[in-house]
Amino acid sequence: MEGIFQKLDTLFTFTLFSINQTPVTLASILLFFAMIIFFYAASKFFNRFLLKRILSNFNIETGVQFAVIRVTHYLLMITGVVIAFQFIGIDLSGLAFIFGLLSVGIGFGLQNITSNFVAGLILLFERPIQIGDRVMIGDLEGDVTDINMRSTTIRTLNNVSIIVPNSEFISNKVVNWSHGDTRVRIEVKVGVAYSSDLDLVLRTLKEIAAEHPGVLKHPEPEVIFESFGDSAWNLNLRVWLPDPHQHHRIRSELNCAIVRKFRERKIEIPFPQQDVYIKETPAKEYRR
Repeated sequence: MEGIFQKLDTLFTFTLFSINQTPVTLASILLFFAMIIFFYAASKFFNRFLLKRILSNFNIETGVQFAVIRVTHYLLMITGVVIAFQFIGIDLSGLAFIFGLLSVGIGFGLQNITSNFVAGLILLFERPIQIGDRVMIGDLEGDVTDINMRSTTIRTLNNVSIIVPNSEFISNKVVNWSHGDTRVRIEVKVGVAYSSDLDLVLRTLKEIAAEHPGVLKHPEPEVIFESFGDSAWNLNLRVWLPDPHQHHRIRSELNCAIVRKFRERKIEIPFPQQDVYIKETPAKEYRR
């Protein structure tokens, strides 16, 4: 039994290599990973305690709470890495060494990773987007579910998670439906026949908006007469919603209500028509 312990002691204390005259052994490497795992677990536990016991008791926005949790996690992990590297003889306490690593990394083609990391810090502190925001990047629409060091996760309307690099939110145009004020205005366009009673049409559209429970009373819905079309008056029903997450559903319900109400009140929604005239060719010309 004593021989086994001696062999294990020899194995764990055997010098694999040296860094700054500090011998690196299997034990020091295991301690290195153990310290990182310890600080990672401690960060998760502390952030859970911070969120449930402290931040949730104050009237703090969800985005601010998330930023505090993320910054705390990064600080604890950096502290853990600095302490862990002491076991293998690397001193990370000097800022010159850290900036040296960054410059080497950038020199080896890590510009993209570095830019995404910096963009992630900007997103956390400037908060142009927050957890739960409804955003659009190009044709992609979804809700922000997570903001990490390198990328942001967006869950689309089809419940598909899209991983977007953080630099996309800084360098490109992003539509944030929820930024600042969650109220949004949507437009429902419809055309009515020229023979319609205009006052009845305007009154009907306002009634449809007022009857829908998802439409705000203030600002009031309004109907805009946009133009005279080829076969219809082009009208635009503008309504305000308290939250952008349901704008597709509410738009559909308003369209359905317009069809039902117009049929009930004999208001015609015309469709484009074309008249085709067939000219008969005289028999003599046809023979020629």
